[in-house]
Order: sequence, then structure tokens, then C-alpha cells
Amino acid sequence: MKLYSASTIRELEARHDFHLSKSLGQNFLTDKGIIDQIIEGAEISEDDLVIEIGPGIGVLTVEAAQRAKRVVAVEIDQSLIPILKETLAEFDNVEIVNRDILKTDINALIEEHGEGIKGVKIIGNLPYYITTPIVMKILEDGVRADSIIVMMQKEVADRIKSKPSKKTYGALSVAVQYYCTAEAIVDVPRSVFVPQPNVDSTVLKLIVRPERPVELIDEKIFFETVKGGFGQRRKTLSNALSGVCGMDKTAAAQVLAAAEIDPIRRAETLDLNEFARLANEVAKWKDSKK
Repeated sequence: MKLYSASTIRELEARHDFHLSKSLGQNFLTDKGIIDQIIEGAEISEDDLVIEIGPGIGVLTVEAAQRAKRVVAVEIDQSLIPILKETLAEFDNVEIVNRDILKTDINALIEEHGEGIKGVKIIGNLPYYITTPIVMKILEDGVRADSIIVMMQKEVADRIKSKPSKKTYGALSVAVQYYCTAEAIVDVPRSVFVPQPNVDSTVLKLIVRPERPVELIDEKIFFETVKGGFGQRRKTLSNALSGVCGMDKTAAAQVLAAAEIDPIRRAETLDLNEFARLANEVAKWKDSKK
């Protein structure tokens, strides 16, 4: 059964009386070449556990199941479960879980299904409206995964992998790149989905860093500093940082001087190391006020 075929999708929908949900951002992929690139990019081995987010009708699940030791497919839509049970019936290494990924303890899921596995790969075609919350949940929860290969709106992917001094560079770029390296696998036109969305997509590969790339005094203050810097993009750092951790403009200027960062620069020009240096000076300033 070619699950990526538009006719197969229509047949399954009719047989199971399934109706696509716009509110869940459901769009099914119909291009085998792109499916293959996602799976190849994931570099799934026979000793891996694959966690799939939003399997839909099982297009990626089938391919992953043929390579992995075990696959756990997390699907929020109860009405898709009967379809998945049909399309994945031949695989005894697939577990279908009907849950909201944002309310799921992914590490507990890995612990439950990870016996005898060596690596963990996360894959998925993410709903556009919750892409960022899902990615940040995985990273902030410290999920024990080697890599995350996900399809998302091209605009979001461009922001995640952006470099300093580009218009797409922002707080999301810094946050994700703090946890992992990011690279594009393939751009995906809207025409290869059923139904066709209004935007194009990109498959992004996030390789989780074994160690943090910078040394921080306080991780929370680091993220507050990044958020504050980008909160008002058009403002210079001396103005944008006013209010971060209780600093006024004078304190912000002092912190910037200590970090050896020109106060007239803007947040979009700072790289990860500079943000770390700045955040550490903010942390020192805050500690001095106790």
C-alpha cells in the first residue's frame, strides 16, 4: 500500500470516515522522494528507538519501522488511531500512542520503550501552529535524543538556522542553537501535500550537542537576556536591555561595557558567545545587588 499516494489517502479517509482537521494542522505528504530524504537524514539504525510526532496515516512510520529496533508514534487525533492500526498492522516493533506531545513526558516514553536500544531519533511532520513549542519542549526538557529531524514551515526553519546579522536571526535562533546544531535537509513545496497548505516547508535536522557550547553562570538569565535583547529589535542594546533582571539604562550600559560589547549594537548582531558573555555580566550585576 503506497501511503503517500493521494488515491490511497482518499480511500483510507473514506473507509474510516476520517475527516481532516484544520485545527490540528493536518497535511499528508505525497512525495516518496522527500519521505526518503527525511528517513535518510535521520540515519536510523537497527539499534535505534524512533519517537515520531504526529504520524498521520503512517507514511514515515512505515519507513522508520523497517530500519529501527522500535518506533513509538505519538498521535493526538483519536480518529487516526484505527487508520494507523491498519497501515502499521504488519509491524510488531511499532507502538501507537494516542497523546498530546506537548503534555507527554518524552523521557519517560523513552525509558518505557528504550530497553536494548543504543540511540534515540525524533522525527515528525510538525503542525505549523505549534512547531516552536514542540521543538523548545524537546530541548528544554533535555530529552535524551541524538537528533531531531522534523518538517516545519520554511519561515520557522529559516529562523532556527539563521546566523547573526540576518533579518531571520532572533531569539529562536539563539535558543535552538544553544542546544543543537541545525541544518536543512530539503525544502518542500506546498504542492506535495494533501490538502495543500498555504506555505512551503523545510525538513530540518537538529543534532543535539553533547555539551553546551558556552559556559553560563545562570542559564535562566541567559535566556532572559536574549529575550530582552530581541524584545525591541530596532533598539540598541543599551536601550533594549533596560528592564532585564531589573536593570535600568545606566546598569545596562555598565554591563555592556564589562562584556566589551558596543552599546549601540543591536541584538541581531550578537553571536552565541557574545550573548553568553553578556548574560554572565548580567548575572554578576544581579548578584552584586543582593
